[in-house]
Amino acid sequence: MAFERVSRLASIPALLLVAVTWLVSVAQASAQSLIRDPDIEHGLRELAFPILRAAGLNTKRVRVLVVNDSTFNAFVIDYNTIYVNYGLILTVESPEMLQAVIAHEAAHIANGHLARRAENLRAAQRNAQLGTALALIAAAAGGGEAAAGIAAGTSASALRGFLGHTRAEESSADRSAVSYLRWAGISPRGMVNLHRKFAGQELLNTANQDPYMRSHPTSRERLRAAEAFLDEFGDQAQQNANANYWFARVKGKLSAFLRAPGWTLRRASEEQDRDIRLMREASAYHQNRDLARARAAIDAALEIRPDDPFYYDLKGQILLENRRVNEAISAYGYAVEMAPNDPLILAGYGRALLVDGQVNKALQVLEKARARDYRNARLMRDLGSAYAQVGNNGMASAVTAERYALQGRLADAGIHARRAVGQLPEGSPGWQRAQDVLIAAERANKKRKRK
Repeated sequence: MAFERVSRLASIPALLLVAVTWLVSVAQASAQSLIRDPDIEHGLRELAFPILRAAGLNTKRVRVLVVNDSTFNAFVIDYNTIYVNYGLILTVESPEMLQAVIAHEAAHIANGHLARRAENLRAAQRNAQLGTALALIAAAAGGGEAAAGIAAGTSASALRGFLGHTRAEESSADRSAVSYLRWAGISPRGMVNLHRKFAGQELLNTANQDPYMRSHPTSRERLRAAEAFLDEFGDQAQQNANANYWFARVKGKLSAFLRAPGWTLRRASEEQDRDIRLMREASAYHQNRDLARARAAIDAALEIRPDDPFYYDLKGQILLENRRVNEAISAYGYAVEMAPNDPLILAGYGRALLVDGQVNKALQVLEKARARDYRNARLMRDLGSAYAQVGNNGMASAVTAERYALQGRLADAGIHARRAVGQLPEGSPGWQRAQDVLIAAERANKKRKRK
């Protein structure tokens, strides 16, 4: 498991609510950490697959990634990724509740809300800017208080208008989500239980709230809508053993690495599936630097699931981080044989080869991983190191530029991209990638100077 700091836009509601004062500036990219783990991401794919298929989305393209944030939130900012905070995953109590969250975010993608929100935002900004212009005219005429009133009133009106759109989209996404759950054979009670758990937890007393100063309908409104759907269509879904297993495994792996080892070891016995219990124990013992027990636990899990590439990946991580490099390479090798196209497993294998000094082989493996997942900052660091070790400084700079760009460090990215452009053959794939980063860095620099 790796914690990767990347740059992403804030979630759509949060991004807009920070602009309450004038609504003429959009929140800039914010640094956020992703939790990258092949086991967890595979489990989330298993849970998301029937929902994405019901929504008509590409099940191979749309991914579910975990954000290193303890709050209860999920969001989408592009058409290919659903982001879910680890706090949400650890809080929900059933796979159906987590699948209801995934279905809601999938609905935003399927219903075209991302493109519509961008246009609604532009319209709201135009309204706010008009209010600012009128305020300046009033101020020039000597009406200071009137100017302030015009500006504040127009900005609030623009924000209300935008949030009116997003509230409608949230309701629409809920309706689509329960339809996806029904078509996928997943109990809609997950949606009901989700809203019931958080009903009434709004920040302000409802008597003092302006309902339009929100990006979502209230929890109680959403709960009533979910209950109405359940009453209308009933619940014919059967328990899904596969969903139950992967939900437990995702939560088990997350909690094992995010919570104290003592907590994990006390709670692991509650796990129904013995292999998941052993995996959690292996993770806890590893954090306690007890290699013997960690190894015994993961080997016992592999006796139960001998064809599980993700348990071999964990074994490779445990051995590599204990400097048992040759044994780690062997474990990762088994994982790659079973899952030859998993980019996170390939990245771990390439890292072990790089530590062992097999630089050329590591370079091939890491490039294969990067071709399948360009958003893995740790992979990009290893890839840059491999290029530097073989003397290809141009590609080392290009990859480093991409890594800094992923982390939101565009000034540093621009320095390395400029260096790569000067060293690589013009028009080559690496040169083009560095050129893209350089253009993005220069645009960001111009925006900073205008401010």
